[in-house]
Amino acid sequence: MMRSMFSGVSGLRAHQTRMDVIGNNVANVNTVGFKSGRVTFQEVFSETLKGATAPDAATGRGGSNPMQVGLGIGIGAVDTITTRGSVQRTDNPTDLSIEGEGFFIVKGGEGDTYRFTRAGNFGIDKLGNLVTGGGLNVYGWQQYTRNPDGSYTFDTEQPIEPVNLYSDAYNKNKRMIAAKATTSAVFAGNLDASKKVITAPDSSNVEFTIPVTVYDSIGNDYKININFWKTDVVEGSSSTWTWQIGSGSASGLGLSVASGTITFDNNGQIMISSGGSGASFNVTFTPVGSGASAGPFTVNLDFSKLTMYAADSSAKPTNVDGYPTGNLVTFNIGSDGMITGIYSNGQQQPLGMIALASFENPAGLQKVGDNLYIPTTNSGDFKKGLKAGSEGVGTLNPGTLEMSNVDLSKEFTDMIITQRGFQANSRIITTSDEMLQELVNLKR
Repeated sequence: MMRSMFSGVSGLRAHQTRMDVIGNNVANVNTVGFKSGRVTFQEVFSETLKGATAPDAATGRGGSNPMQVGLGIGIGAVDTITTRGSVQRTDNPTDLSIEGEGFFIVKGGEGDTYRFTRAGNFGIDKLGNLVTGGGLNVYGWQQYTRNPDGSYTFDTEQPIEPVNLYSDAYNKNKRMIAAKATTSAVFAGNLDASKKVITAPDSSNVEFTIPVTVYDSIGNDYKININFWKTDVVEGSSSTWTWQIGSGSASGLGLSVASGTITFDNNGQIMISSGGSGASFNVTFTPVGSGASAGPFTVNLDFSKLTMYAADSSAKPTNVDGYPTGNLVTFNIGSDGMITGIYSNGQQQPLGMIALASFENPAGLQKVGDNLYIPTTNSGDFKKGLKAGSEGVGTLNPGTLEMSNVDLSKEFTDMIITQRGFQANSRIITTSDEMLQELVNLKR
């Protein structure tokens, strides 16, 4: 009889634990990146009253099964359900969710240990560090190389380090982007074929002027004017135009006169030129005057895309490189974790790349509060940071957060079942108590 009471007590304890887990799940229904728990029960050791017997073929006696009385219930496991939660759109540039497997890598300082989270509600502190809500640094890479096609590659085999959007040991101050001297200017459009030949050009009678802005190596800008006029016509064959940058067209630049000619065939296409290679000309500019600390710079003028038709002149610069110094205005985060800064001069450059971690058994991680996990002997070890979208980890979804994976309908159903189980086990105890009372009353 005492066995039934102890079984009831074990049932109360087990169902109470299950209700604790359900209560925690419901409490965290809106917690970013929360993974719900699940309790499973198992029976405890059963007392064997009589062992099994085998059948006897000689006598024809049949066998018997063992006679056992169970001794109650125990907690089999409290599992962490690692399914992905729904995604909430926030449009905050530092909010991130992971589309697939993986964890963000965070750390509190040099003396701290790595911890891991699915909660991507990050922010930026006053020093430019990318941090969690609790002030832990988010880890990734900051050293990169620029490829010939203009793209960037981070060396993800290097050790991970705290991501800082304002400065680092490789790129120094990332709040500003250095100026770049102009090296190339490409022109396209038309020069009017109906214009007459000019033999004595001056500032009042040139046919067409193209204004261009160029930059020296420290970002000073200079506005130059390129004048065009028709200088020769071979009837039925070709027309020649002269271009010229005069000494007075660019304030602050030491330049006497730069000029050349372009010859068009009878179809309005460039055929030959002088003073350059094809329709390409190199002009060297030298900054002059007080405070002109930048050195000379050479600009390649490419006129190969010009045409000469009987239509209004429309030639203009279509691609001029070089730019002044720019200040960091905003940034965006790509699906691969690359953080790209956007500057006031229209340029872009990487500010860092966020790393992810992967584990053989994510359910084996241990919760340590604040939406954080640490590895255990059954989760697998953290080996190295991984680029998002590679080696089994998911991609990043910027401007969104992964919400809790708690299913309220399931939790409420489990709550009812757990309540009924607790209630039934309490009845076992009260009934066993009444039976013991009757046993005591036998003496009366």
